[in-house]
Amino acid sequence: MDAINKQEKVRRYEEFVDNRLKPDLVHAIAERDKVFEQQKIFSDLRRNIENLEKNSVTSLRSLVNLGSEVYMQAEVPDTRHIIVDVGLGFHVEFTWSEALNYISAREKKLAGQIEEYTRLIASIKAQIKMVCEGIRELLQLPADSFRRERDF
Repeated sequence: MDAINKQEKVRRYEEFVDNRLKPDLVHAIAERDKVFEQQKIFSDLRRNIENLEKNSVTSLRSLVNLGSEVYMQAEVPDTRHIIVDVGLGFHVEFTWSEALNYISAREKKLAGQIEEYTRLIASIKAQIKMVCEGIRELLQLPADSFRRERDF
C-alpha cells in the first residue's frame, strides 16, 4: 500500500472518529445524565413522601419557586394527596401509597434506561478504540506509543 493511500485511509478513519463516534459518545453521555437527573428527582420525591408518612404530616407550609428565584409562601392543608408530573405535560393526583407505587415502577424503568445508555457508551468507546487500533496498524506504530498520542 502506498504512502498516499495510507494517509488517506488514516484521515478518513480519524474523521469518522471525530465526526461520528465522538459526537455519538457525547450525546449518549448527555442523555444518560438526563436520566440520572430524573432518577434523582424521583428518589427525592420518594424520600419526601416517606418522611411525610413517618412523621404523620397532614399539612405543611413551604416556599414555592415561582421562577427567576422569586418565591411565595404556600400552605398545603392536606398532604395525603399529592400531584405528580407523569410526563408529557400531564399531572396525576395520587395518595401516598399510589405515588410510591408509581415512583417504584418509574425508578425501575429509569434504571433500565441507564443500563441501556451505559451499554451504548461502552460500545461507542470500544468502536473508537478499534478504529484507533486500525490506524495504529496502518501506520505500523508500536501499541504503547500510539495510545499516548491519541485522545480518545
